Amino acid sequence: MGDLRRRGVVALGVTALVAPLTLAIGATPAQAASCTTSAGPYQKKVEKFLGRPVDGKQSAADCKAVRAFQSTHGIRPNIGYAGPVTWGVMNLMNKQKAVGKNPNKAGKCPTDKGRIACVDLTLQLSWIQDGRKLVYGPVPVRTGRNGYETRTGLKKVYWRNKNHVSTIYDVPMPYSQFFDGGQAFHSVGVSMWNPPGSHGCVNMTSTAAKKYWSLLKKGDDVYVYGRKPGT
Repeated sequence: MGDLRRRGVVALGVTALVAPLTLAIGATPAQAASCTTSAGPYQKKVEKFLGRPVDGKQSAADCKAVRAFQSTHGIRPNIGYAGPVTWGVMNLMNKQKAVGKNPNKAGKCPTDKGRIACVDLTLQLSWIQDGRKLVYGPVPVRTGRNGYETRTGLKKVYWRNKNHVSTIYDVPMPYSQFFDGGQAFHSVGVSMWNPPGSHGCVNMTSTAAKKYWSLLKKGDDVYVYGRKPGT
């Protein structure tokens, strides 16, 4: 159920968010649109995030940096405009990074189930814990877009297929672990911050999906909570 139609987007390989988030500001894919000379409503915040001089004015260098970020994460139009979608992605990244190694600080994911995979839709993070012990993560994930929301609640992994292909969208879903109908953990080849999101599955990087495959088994609990921004 992952939305893989944007295969041209370069995935940002991030396996944990306690390390600094690196941004691809160098070479970018060929651009069809022109670089805007207009400063966006989030110009200063975007400049600060990208390590640019914070003056609120659009420069050619600013636009190049913003466009590189937009291209990396599949944000359209990728014309270097510091608008709400671009800032929304950056703001989410900041919030994810702030979580550090204590993703269940609020205690929302059950700690009395033994090994369990937790999915925080609000922060677009997932991790595996055993009781109160963090086993793996947190890692960024890409969950269901508006109209295809990843369903919340306590679930169980009921079927695993390492080389699954979606019967609905006819796309590969490597390392699929299904926990609610057609919704599953699986890897995708796009950025975890690529808007608007999946068709309900919990998309992961290849590294994270492989790790989940090695740590989880049929019958393990999955708990999904919160609400994805924009849904």
